Amino acid sequence: VQLQASGGGLVQAGGSLKLTCVASGSIFSGEEVGWYWQGPGNRRALVASINVDGSTNYAASVKGRFIISRDDAKKTVYLQMNDLKPEDTGVYFCNRRWQSRIESWGQGTQLTVSS
Repeated sequence: VQLQASGGGLVQAGGSLKLTCVASGSIFSGEEVGWYWQGPGNRRALVASINVDGSTNYAASVKGRFIISRDDAKKTVYLQMNDLKPEDTGVYFCNRRWQSRIESWGQGTQLTVSS
């Protein structure tokens, strides 16, 4: 199973970007999935998650700015990021929401927000 995140890049503060993550297998099937941010020191934190019923949860730092969505037919999860801030800079990964359910990590996508 592979997870391929894409859509990152360099954007000015206040700008928007949409990330996409495609799964090669059925890793998202029936699972709550999330987007994770990896910052300095390789700290990795969950920023958004979406359940199979479409219900969502967000970290306080991104609530109101980021929107997570999923298309199970395409085995794809998205992260719409608005009003980006320099502190959003980092590498973004997608995976299952719960650590106990994570088997491996795929390739992330780098976001750099300039001030």
